[in-house]
Amino acid sequence: MTRATPIPDTVTIHVPFRIIKRGGRKEMQLPADVPTQRRPDNALVKALARAFRWKRMLESGEVTTIAELAEREGIAVSYVTRLLRLTLLAPDIVEAILDGRQGPEVTLARLIEPFPLEWQAQGALDNKQ
Repeated sequence: MTRATPIPDTVTIHVPFRIIKRGGRKEMQLPADVPTQRRPDNALVKALARAFRWKRMLESGEVTTIAELAEREGIAVSYVTRLLRLTLLAPDIVEAILDGRQGPEVTLARLIEPFPLEWQAQGALDNKQ
């Protein structure tokens, strides 16, 4: 704009995005062609950390059963078993979650549901990698 051009009273900026739910909160998602710097999903990172810690506790003999582990942690046995399943995720999916590169469809709610044990078949969990 030059000095001769009047400044408009209103400027409208169009930013295409959609609202998605992640970990119980709402998040803006930009279109796929817009480069963004993602942050790791804290709920997923915490769930992975718990799962791998519990796996170490079981393997080391610190606890002998999942029921003992659940009682010690003060949570339901079924939840412990669902989270322990996360230790079976393919390393590239775990790395993507820790780096915040997982797709928006990779949520804790989706990952605690049964998924294929074969790493190659797990690629369908995260189509955006």
